[in-house]
Amino acid sequence: MANYSHAADNILQNLSPLTAFLKLTSLGFIIGVSVVGNLLISILLVRDKTLHRAPYYFLLDLCCSDILRSAICFPFVFNSVKNGSTWTYGTLTCKVIAFLGVLSCFHTAFMLFCISVTRYLAIAHHRFYTKRLTFWTCLAVICMVWTLSVAMAFPPVLDVGTYSFIREEDQCTFQHRSFRANDSLGFMLLLALILLATQLVYLKLLFFVYDRRKMKPVQFVAAVSQNWTFHGPGASGQAAANWLAGFGRGPTPPTLLGIRQNANTTGRRRLLVLDEFKMEKRISRMFYIMTFLFLTLWGPYLVACYWRVFARGPVVPGGFLTAAVWMSFAQAGINPFVCIFSNRELRRCFSTTLLYCRKSRLPREPYCVI
Repeated sequence: MANYSHAADNILQNLSPLTAFLKLTSLGFIIGVSVVGNLLISILLVRDKTLHRAPYYFLLDLCCSDILRSAICFPFVFNSVKNGSTWTYGTLTCKVIAFLGVLSCFHTAFMLFCISVTRYLAIAHHRFYTKRLTFWTCLAVICMVWTLSVAMAFPPVLDVGTYSFIREEDQCTFQHRSFRANDSLGFMLLLALILLATQLVYLKLLFFVYDRRKMKPVQFVAAVSQNWTFHGPGASGQAAANWLAGFGRGPTPPTLLGIRQNANTTGRRRLLVLDEFKMEKRISRMFYIMTFLFLTLWGPYLVACYWRVFARGPVVPGGFLTAAVWMSFAQAGINPFVCIFSNRELRRCFSTTLLYCRKSRLPREPYCVI
């Protein structure tokens, strides 16, 4: 029995340097990809004026949050792994780093929920979305999300022992204890509820789009003729053009009532068409992929947290906990890839603005909803 125990200790000692090397390599790659990728997306969103609208303001805020977490929190994790899973920076620094990490996590969850609500408005209530979701409205939403995130992450700073260095995770975060004397259970439950509510909003959006596909086709009704100016439910635009050209006499047809005869604005305004609707759906798909990946990459870590809170006997296996922690780290660097590969507009702006690959393209016309 002693020989088996000695052999197991030798195997663990041989695997320890290899494990540390893999941790350092993967974490260094995550830091580089996250900082560079999110910084490039942020520069693109700031420089390209065609992206200065509601969904991309929220995307810029997400990129800034990921840069904050990757550039400030992850280097401390890197140094702790390098020093043999030890913390050498003091208690106050540990609390500050833990606060920033939890702040970034809750901020991303709250922002993804707000984005899901705005995506539903963009598809189901586009007129309200276009008129109300301006730059200042987006700024107010962003400030509200940061305020809620600070309110969730700051109270544990004042408590003793809640934010501490977890050797198994190589980071400063919540000290998860039993549910009878636990301080982080409420925070984890709130995070789980936010993620569940976000999925429900996207599910409602999916049902809305599916119901609209089942709508009955348009039934054409015969138009009414009045001096070669057809009007009524079945009238076409050619009849109105005939009247404007002078072929019709008499009062203005009902089809032209309410249309401003201003040559300077008529050519610059048009209704929401199918292209814009498809673009809104593509943006919604991009944000849902971000939400799904956030849930997928943070899910194992939440399972490990609940495991340590409610399980009495066995602890979380080391391999599972390490994989869960590093998956939560990888979430900070996955969003730039989702933006580029799932959004055609961002790819085009990225190639023309940052890579200077000029392509011939027609100018986009501003549209409004009448």
